[in-house]
Amino acid sequence: MLIDKSITDFLAELKSDSPAPGGGSAAALAGAIGAALGIMVGNLTVGSKKYEVVHEQCKRLSLDFEERLTALEKYIDEDTKAFNQVMKAYKLSKNTEEEKQMRTKVIQESLKAASALPFTVAETCLDVLELAGKILSIGNINAASDAAVAGRMAEAAMWSAIYNVRINLGSIKDDDFVAEMASRVETMVARSEVLMDQLVKTANEKI
Repeated sequence: MLIDKSITDFLAELKSDSPAPGGGSAAALAGAIGAALGIMVGNLTVGSKKYEVVHEQCKRLSLDFEERLTALEKYIDEDTKAFNQVMKAYKLSKNTEEEKQMRTKVIQESLKAASALPFTVAETCLDVLELAGKILSIGNINAASDAAVAGRMAEAAMWSAIYNVRINLGSIKDDDFVAEMASRVETMVARSEVLMDQLVKTANEKI
């Protein structure tokens, strides 16, 4: 599994001529790094008596970060699996009309799954961005830069996942599915812009 590899081995696979792992798994990893940084800020805050008044809030935020981290670690491998299913579908036999129809159906189903997975990654990274803003506001000021990086990583990861959603939508023939996903992505982007503006404002005040 990719998640079990060393950083060096993961990067070696990423830079190879194999199409997977690719941007989707990289997006999940970036989001996971953001979540881990958020947890670190929480630990540094709870570990300081100076911030005792926000210890309970930070503990709750850390639990929320942990939940997203666990999910994103899983998505690193799931994204590659989803992409491999698409590649497998394209290799199906198309010698007869029946085989062609079955191949088209399987391709479309796999493309939908390969769009849904990075969308979920993007949603999870949006959560990490929101949590990073919260921990930045109340956390140990000595770790403010780490909280800001957590948010920046989460935003970058979210956009990385969105690009993977969009490229798959371009090959999907189900117009209703495409329209719904595109609309949900736009809603997500609008939300991220609000959260990012607040994160930058708070970071500028603290750093």
